[in-house]
Amino acid sequence: MSGLEHLSGAALRREQERTLAAPRMRDRLLARVLFRGMDLVYGRRRTLSKFKVLELIARVPYQAWEQAAYVAMTHTSRAPDFARRIFDRVRESRHQQDNEQWHEYMEFVRECPELEREPFESVVTADYGRFESLADLFRQIGYDERVHKEESLAWMAQPRFA
Repeated sequence: MSGLEHLSGAALRREQERTLAAPRMRDRLLARVLFRGMDLVYGRRRTLSKFKVLELIARVPYQAWEQAAYVAMTHTSRAPDFARRIFDRVRESRHQQDNEQWHEYMEFVRECPELEREPFESVVTADYGRFESLADLFRQIGYDERVHKEESLAWMAQPRFA
């Protein structure tokens, strides 16, 4: 689970409420274009198929940034501290990229109460965790995504490379 905390069912329900109560960030132009295009192709309703496609698309910026970072590291032999900071950021981004196979599901769980009765059984249980239901799995994924968003916002607020 990329080092994130694995929450209990009760804690996941509390985090779902916390996420749903939080103010939404305003989407930028490219995100709005992406979401509108997804709605045209997959419909406005939240579905698992739609989330899977969105997650594949969401990985692309991480992968592009990682490639650019490696190029930058190879050209910074005279600035080892700078190269180290880039390397550390790449490692952190890789964890977030791995988590991008999933996205914020809190609304989806709220709209689909039948997920509470559907057990989570998967070949990745040993890697991602054991959950009582698909609802709890999706709540954990939503929680993970919120943590990644908060980490990214904190990282962007830090002073840039010198």
